[in-house]
Amino acid sequence: MDYHLPQIRDILQKDFFYCDSVEVETQLEKEAHEDVEVLFYQSGDQLYYLLTKMVDQTSHDLLPRFRTIAISQETPIEEMINSVMENDKILVLDESKKPIGYLCSSHLLKSIYKSYQYLRTYFETMLRTTDASISIIDKNLNTMVWTKGAEEIFSIKQEEIQGTSITEHFPIDMLEIIKTLKTGKSVYKRQHQPRPDLFVLINTNPIKVNNEIVGAVAAETDITSQVRLNKELFNATTKVLHLEQEMEKLKPSTDPFHPIKGTSEVLKNTKERIEKIASTKATALILGESGVGKELFAKAVHDLSESANAPFVPINCGAIPPSLFESELFGYVKGAFSGADQRGKKGKVEMANGGTLFLDEIGELPLDMQVKLLRLLQEKKYFAVGGTELLEANCRIVAATNRDLTELMKEGKFREDLYYRLNIITINIPPLRDRKEDIIELTHSFLYEFSVRYNKMIEHIPNSVMQELMHYHWPGNVRELRNTIERLVVFSSGEKLIIDDLPFKSSDRGDEKVIMKTEKNDEDHVKREFRNISLPLQKELDLHEKHVIQKILYMERGNKLAAAKKLGISRATLYNKLNKLNIHE
Repeated sequence: MDYHLPQIRDILQKDFFYCDSVEVETQLEKEAHEDVEVLFYQSGDQLYYLLTKMVDQTSHDLLPRFRTIAISQETPIEEMINSVMENDKILVLDESKKPIGYLCSSHLLKSIYKSYQYLRTYFETMLRTTDASISIIDKNLNTMVWTKGAEEIFSIKQEEIQGTSITEHFPIDMLEIIKTLKTGKSVYKRQHQPRPDLFVLINTNPIKVNNEIVGAVAAETDITSQVRLNKELFNATTKVLHLEQEMEKLKPSTDPFHPIKGTSEVLKNTKERIEKIASTKATALILGESGVGKELFAKAVHDLSESANAPFVPINCGAIPPSLFESELFGYVKGAFSGADQRGKKGKVEMANGGTLFLDEIGELPLDMQVKLLRLLQEKKYFAVGGTELLEANCRIVAATNRDLTELMKEGKFREDLYYRLNIITINIPPLRDRKEDIIELTHSFLYEFSVRYNKMIEHIPNSVMQELMHYHWPGNVRELRNTIERLVVFSSGEKLIIDDLPFKSSDRGDEKVIMKTEKNDEDHVKREFRNISLPLQKELDLHEKHVIQKILYMERGNKLAAAKKLGISRATLYNKLNKLNIHE
């Protein structure tokens, strides 16, 4: 007998006889002197039993007869126990409804008590043997179990806490076990802080009886030293990063494109185009959607063509009121207008002397200023506001816009002569949706930046989050991606990014999963795709490539890194192909 409830077959008693009502008297005479304890008989629809040991003491007619029932040997133990408690003795039938024995309440009670003894002994021995921290509370928050491991972690003796409310020893808002008791939700390997000076890795589960929560159990592992070591390491890494950043400021950058993350083909082509114009002083016009990082590319143009100490002066044409723009760009002499600084002020053109003047959002430039900017570009000369001296402009002009300047010209909002004067060298910056393979590198770069800034040790990006980032169309481009990663880090708990914290759901993702088919299903899929249609070569190649990638993903159980290694490509390339070939997860 072990700690499980007994099976009916193990506790059946065989000292019985079964007959119908007309045979009762005969059987009583026959069985009274034999080894039979109980006689069961059927009378109409009712089943009765008699105790044969009372035959010699009492007249047959006066013998007490007891009503009872018959149950199947397949009856669940819970139902069987209730039946025995109500009837004391019940008849048990086999599959063919033939009596095979009976159950007695006293015998059943002894069997159940013996099982309980085994269960209690196993449980108490296990608690004495384990060195793990295990605690159990009941529904009233009283501590029912407190192991030696719990004593060591929390420095509270068993006799001090057992039988008392756990809230007497810990702040209620720091007890994960109480949350589990109230919500019924389990926790697995979650970092937890039950006290200000203690960190543990905790597992919790509710204890249920008949679907009612009657308590909760927690198992905890002390990780305080690991957490402190990780924090010290993280702080040291932060200091090293800060020092590296400060050192970068003190020395010239060896790579003008270092701030521009990504290795996509379209980005490489853009960088190559910028390198080709580095040796010239020609005016450059950078075109690109909002958020692509046009200023970074303008800075790269500057770094490639100017000396290390040459100034790079940006000015946002859309952020300065029209009435102040001329003085901001050209500066003013003392007394030029009411409220002006009596010492005068340098303009951005003068500040950019020997370097680069970057005119961002050039499409927002007021029309009257467009005329003066055109003269600056053509003659390299200008007047400060209120000044009479013709000043020399010795700087390279790089302009940028996210507007369609040709449409603005048609609307009369942008001068045609200025457009052609700016449009000597044009650099088109690709939007993020056209270089999605760069999302992975950008994401990890931003993740590291904000993890350091907000002092959070986040090193991993869940695959579900990365897939959302890869499938989203990014109307706000790199700026929107950067803001999204900052949001994820700010709202993150522990060391994990949560997909529900994303401010969007990619339109083409839905609830689809990566199609993991067997090789046979993949072959059938390819056959269905081709049918009898003659496809162009490139489409046939794409279809075959899709089939190969799906098969490798299936073999590697969806592990992208392992699949990329097996395919002999980088993980970024694999993500790009998944998106290009419409292989969803």
